[in-house]
Amino acid sequence: MASIYPLFSSSSGNACFIGSRESGILIDAGASCKRLCEALSRCGIPKEAVKAVFITHDHSDHIGALRVLTKVLGVPVYASKGTLTYLVNSDMISPGSEQHEIDAGGCEVCGFFVRAIHTPHDAMESVFYKTVTPDGKTVCVCTDLGHVTEAIDRELIGSDAVLLESNYDDNMLRFGPYPYNLKRRIAGEFGHLSNRDSATEIRRLIENGTRRIILGHLSRHNNTPEIAEGEVLMKIGDDFVRNRDYILNVAQVETNGWGMSF
Repeated sequence: MASIYPLFSSSSGNACFIGSRESGILIDAGASCKRLCEALSRCGIPKEAVKAVFITHDHSDHIGALRVLTKVLGVPVYASKGTLTYLVNSDMISPGSEQHEIDAGGCEVCGFFVRAIHTPHDAMESVFYKTVTPDGKTVCVCTDLGHVTEAIDRELIGSDAVLLESNYDDNMLRFGPYPYNLKRRIAGEFGHLSNRDSATEIRRLIENGTRRIILGHLSRHNNTPEIAEGEVLMKIGDDFVRNRDYILNVAQVETNGWGMSF
């Protein structure tokens, strides 16, 4: 049985492992290699279990460890064409490491079938990953998107587990310390997903059978786990019962060893 382990999840760094103690894939590498390996260890995952790294986009909080990680682990890197071009040109991948373009057609790595779906974000060519595990379960890791497009909604619907961005609270962002241009970027069509929009999509997911939800990529300045979770619970109301009809968790900034099986 595979599990999802959000190793790091915030505007400061992001990485997520999907798999088991024997094998799996890493989505993003937004912390130092040392911290990533320590986080894996806290989850009971040896670093050798990582068979490939999938990069969602070129921002530093998603690729910070990539060069050292690929040197230490010797694993292949998968990314969209635009992102891969940036990574290669910026010397972000250790020389000699395998590099593969990935798109909606997908690829298979150690029994995991992975597809890339484009997301609206101000990056070179941002995607989220939809993964089918060796035992046929579907899990999506979908962060860094300014809004949920129809195509994204179609891909998320029916998944067994979804880690979805819930980046900012509207009021905290509006009245917070960020400069106006940054606030406008975050709240824009190619920025990040608000708690309100995330809650709307999560309700749709639960209505269509998704039972495991993780809120991720929370801003450390414009959000709190309590506010993000509360927005979802308010949107769901009494129509579905938590821990009976669905399981809801919030990813920590850095894991304490927690994972979700599905």
